[in-house]
Amino acid sequence: MTSICRPKFVVLCALGVLVTLGTAQADPHPAETEQVHDKHGSAAEVGRKLSDPTSNVWALFTEFDLTFSDGDLNRGDDRIGGQMIFQPIMPFPLYGEGKDQWKMITRPTIPLVFSTSVPRRSNEFSNVGGFGDSTLPMPISPPAGNWILGLGPTFLFPTATRDELGKDQFAIGPTGIFGHKTKDYTLGVFPQYYWKVGSTGGQGGRRAINQMNLLYFGFLNLQNAWQIGFNPTITYDRRQERENRWNVPVGLLVTKTMAINGRPMKFQFGMEYSVVHQDDFGKRFLMKFNVIPVIPGLVENPIFGGG
Repeated sequence: MTSICRPKFVVLCALGVLVTLGTAQADPHPAETEQVHDKHGSAAEVGRKLSDPTSNVWALFTEFDLTFSDGDLNRGDDRIGGQMIFQPIMPFPLYGEGKDQWKMITRPTIPLVFSTSVPRRSNEFSNVGGFGDSTLPMPISPPAGNWILGLGPTFLFPTATRDELGKDQFAIGPTGIFGHKTKDYTLGVFPQYYWKVGSTGGQGGRRAINQMNLLYFGFLNLQNAWQIGFNPTITYDRRQERENRWNVPVGLLVTKTMAINGRPMKFQFGMEYSVVHQDDFGKRFLMKFNVIPVIPGLVENPIFGGG
C-alpha cells in the first residue's frame, strides 16, 4: 500500500465507524422528537428539510474541505490543499403559504482557499490562497408536493483575489433543481451552467467561460436525527482539452442534527473519490466537514402576498 493510500484507508475505516453509529438501532433519542424550533419542528425534521434545497429553512452552510490532487504533471504523493466554502441558504417566500408557497431559492457560494497547488510546469507547483469566484443561483421553486422543483438563472462573479483562483470573467446561465422526497429519503440533482457575458475580463489569453457544476444528492433518514447519503459535485469545463474537462466524484456522507443552546444545527462529515478526473492535474480525493446552523428567516411574509 502506497504512502498516500494508507491515510485514505484509515479515513475510510473511520467513516465506516460513523456509518455504524448512525445506523445503530438505538432507543429514540430526545433529538428525534424534541421540538427544537417552533416553525421547523424536531431535529429530525430540520435535518430532512436541510437536505432539500427548496425547503423554507434559512441557514448558514459552512464547509471545510481537505483535497488531494494528482495527475501527470505531479510526481510523488498527492498534493494536499484546503478551503472553506460559505453558503448562506436564503429561501425568499414569494406567494402563498405553507405547502402552496412559491419561493425564490438564493444560495450564494463564497469560497476561501487556504492553500491549493497550481502547476507551473512538470512537477513544479506554487501554493496560493485567497478568495475564489463567487456564484449565485436564484431558481424559483413552485409548490410541488413530494417533488423537488426549481428553475431560474445563476450568476458567476469574478471575485477571486488571485488570477490562479478565478476566471476573471462575469458569467450567467440556467440552473434547476429536480428531485423527490418522502419521510424516508430525499433524492435529486442541482445543475448550474455558465457562459461568459460582456466584454470585460478574460484577458491574458483566457478562453471564455463555458462550464457546468452539477450537484447530485441523496439522503436516507435514520433514527435519532441521523442521515446517511451523498452530495458530490460533478464539474465540466469545455475550455479544457478533452482529457481535462471532467471531474466526477462519488462519495459517502454521515449527518447528525441536534439542538445547541436551543438552536438547530446540522453536522456533516463525508469523503469523495473522483472516478473520472483530469489527466494533467486535478482532484482525486476529498474529505469534508459541514457545520449548518439554522437562523431566523429575514423575510417571513410572502413578498407578493397570497396568504
